[in-house]
Amino acid sequence: MSIINILQISLRAMRANKVRTGLTVLGMVIGIAAVIIVYSAGEGINSLVRGEVESFGGSDMIETEIKVPSSKKGGASETQSATALVQGVQITSLNLDDMEDVNRLSNVRQSYAGVMGQEQASYGNELKKATLFGVTASYIDIDKSEIETGRFFSEGEDKSLAQVAVLGYKIKDKLFGDSDPIGQSIKIRKKKFRVIGTLEERGAVMIFDFDDLIYLPIRTLQKKVMGIDHISFMMHQVENTDLIDETAEDIRYIIRENHNIARAAEVREGWADTGKDDFRVVSMTESMEIMDTVTNAITLLLLAIVAVSLVVGGVGIMNIMYVIVNERTKEIGLRKAVGAKYSEILKQFLLESILITIIGGIVGITIGVIVSYLIKIGASRAGLSWEFVVPIRSFVVALGFSFVFGILFGVYPARKAAKMDPIEALRNE
Repeated sequence: MSIINILQISLRAMRANKVRTGLTVLGMVIGIAAVIIVYSAGEGINSLVRGEVESFGGSDMIETEIKVPSSKKGGASETQSATALVQGVQITSLNLDDMEDVNRLSNVRQSYAGVMGQEQASYGNELKKATLFGVTASYIDIDKSEIETGRFFSEGEDKSLAQVAVLGYKIKDKLFGDSDPIGQSIKIRKKKFRVIGTLEERGAVMIFDFDDLIYLPIRTLQKKVMGIDHISFMMHQVENTDLIDETAEDIRYIIRENHNIARAAEVREGWADTGKDDFRVVSMTESMEIMDTVTNAITLLLLAIVAVSLVVGGVGIMNIMYVIVNERTKEIGLRKAVGAKYSEILKQFLLESILITIIGGIVGITIGVIVSYLIKIGASRAGLSWEFVVPIRSFVVALGFSFVFGILFGVYPARKAAKMDPIEALRNE
């Protein structure tokens, strides 16, 4: 009997039991749709995170930020350091002199430093709690923020402790509404700051809302508002991205020297972090690689969970096929009595199992793609930069699972049917 005839017999049998076939297919549909959704969501999360990281700077950026040192070898973990900072541990060793020394490196084009604080800001009868973002004048040349009206403050204004301010999009509306803020003065700690510019709407990056910031010259914020002389972080723009790792190591060496962490006699190359570093140097490329690793790990974990549902669906197929074999004992007996071979019976029931899983795979892929697109629409409406991508490997994995499970869980029922003795099969019926 040809494979075409066997296929026709299998399809007739499946049509004769539409409800049972549909329920069998449903288990695979859910599992396969989950595979597609997990892969697509993984790509969406990856693109979202990469976009958020890139919003702080492109691949030509290196960040230096404060870190809690530790006496233990290897230093405090990322979590321990972040927890300590949130709990109020102050790291005051990073300063503008460090930035000036880093700027002397041949591969560093320019840098900006930053420090943040919170104070009440007022204009007329409007009083708002605002986040103050002190930065150097080079911020506007490096960051992705754009001037909407007026201008950004200059290096001269920063060094002379000028009381000037640039407003983010939201804080401008909160304080001034439809009025033009340029030339007006706001009060922070009873000091007047003249508004010289506003920034275009940018939105939030992760949990950091650039539109709700008041930008001040960093030295003005340090000396006249916060009473400090340290900074929280620096962003460095490099000339040659091929040398970004070497430049990051040079930055580490300079700051270690400045903070008396390194000794002049120590070797620069490959000098490991002893745990005493009170700063961390990370390139944007490295940050994106870390994010890729994290999102890929999450995707694999979710796929492992999905695999369980696929196995459950496969077991369901095996059980249904086993019941089908028992119900069609007479048919099997008659076919074998008139000369049907072992291989033909085996192929028929195995083909039915494979057809069920392939149909489940195709329907599951379709539903998975539709749900993934709906997730993209929902994320976009929520203001997230979510990319709709269904990678080719998701289709390969989904159809591969369908085919393998069709064979794997269809073999036992098919072999049972093929091995039936025709006389015993007719007698049982």
